[in-house]
Amino acid sequence: MDYARPALADRLAAEYTLGTLRGRARRRFEALLPAHAALRSAVAGWQARLAPLADAVAPVQPSAAVWTRLERSLFGTERTNAPAPGGWWRRLGLWQGLTAFATVAALSLALVVSQPPPVAPPIVIVLNANADAVGVQPASFVASVTPDGRALVLRPVGPVTLDAGRALELWSVPGTGAPRSLGLVSAEEATTVLRAQLLDNTAAFAVSIEPSGGSPTGAPTGPIVSVGKLDT
Repeated sequence: MDYARPALADRLAAEYTLGTLRGRARRRFEALLPAHAALRSAVAGWQARLAPLADAVAPVQPSAAVWTRLERSLFGTERTNAPAPGGWWRRLGLWQGLTAFATVAALSLALVVSQPPPVAPPIVIVLNANADAVGVQPASFVASVTPDGRALVLRPVGPVTLDAGRALELWSVPGTGAPRSLGLVSAEEATTVLRAQLLDNTAAFAVSIEPSGGSPTGAPTGPIVSVGKLDT
C-alpha cells in the first residue's frame, strides 16, 4: 500500500484522528507513523482542524476513585495519611525529579521548534426548526464546520422522533441550483461528515426526512425539518 499517496494518507489520518480506525488497523497505522512523514503531516493537519470542535465539550472533574487508581498504577499501593519510609513518598521524590528533568528537556526543545500557527475557530451554523414543515416534529441542529471546510459535526438539539423506515438526510443548499446530499445523519447523537469543500457554493444547510436508505432521487423528497443559513 502506497502511504505516500496524499488521498490515502489523508483518509487514514482522518479516521485515526477521529477514532474510527480501530483494532489491528489502528495499531498498524501507529507503527507506520515514525517512518512516514506524509502520515505524520496528515495526522497533524487533522488534529489542528478538529481540535476547535472540542471547545464546546464541557470539562469533567475526575472523581477521587480516578486518583486512587492512578496512584495504584504508578506506585503499586494506595496513598495513606502517614506514608511509610521508603514507600510511595520516596518514589514521589524520584517522580518529581524526573518531572523536573522532563520540563527542562521540553523547554530546551521549545527553543528549536517553531510554534504552530494559531488554529482558527470552527464555523458554527444553527439549523432552526422549519416552521413551514407540516405534520412532522420540529427539529433543530447545530453544525460545526472546520475553517477549511473539510469536516462537519452535526448535533441534534434534543432527540428527533422518526417513524419506522424513515431517516434524516443532510443537504448542502447552494445559492442557485440543486442541493447536494451530505449523507444520512443521526437523530439522537452527533454525526461527523468528511467531504472536500463543504462550504463551496453552499448558502445553507438543511435536514429532510427521507426513506431509511436516503433519498432515492438525489434530491430531498420528504419534508424539510430544519434549515440554517451561512452568514456572509
